[in-house]
Amino acid sequence: MEIIEHKINLIKVAELRSMEEIISNLEDAMQIMGDIYYQGYDAIVLHESSITPIFFELKSKMAGEILQKFSNYRMRLVILGDWTAISSKSLSDFIRESNKGKLIYFSDSINSIKSHWSEK
Repeated sequence: MEIIEHKINLIKVAELRSMEEIISNLEDAMQIMGDIYYQGYDAIVLHESSITPIFFELKSKMAGEILQKFSNYRMRLVILGDWTAISSKSLSDFIRESNKGKLIYFSDSINSIKSHWSEK
């Protein structure tokens, strides 16, 4: 796993890049959140491909559990992916609602984060 540091609107952001899945369950997410926080970061950017596909099946409740932990600990999370081709209405609604806040954001590019965090 590679950590790429970004500074977005004075927020220290860790973009995690990996060729393999790095979040398979709640424990993985908590470990990464703790490690990144300990290194002084205020936000994490993950790519959709580094998260288990089960996360995006809302019936599994994994997304809700993980995102609730990020919210509880006030750690910002951005998940990058192509969200235009979603066939699930519930996932589409979930992403839209998440994007209304500041802590959890689904985006197609890291460049859009700056405007999202500054508009709120």
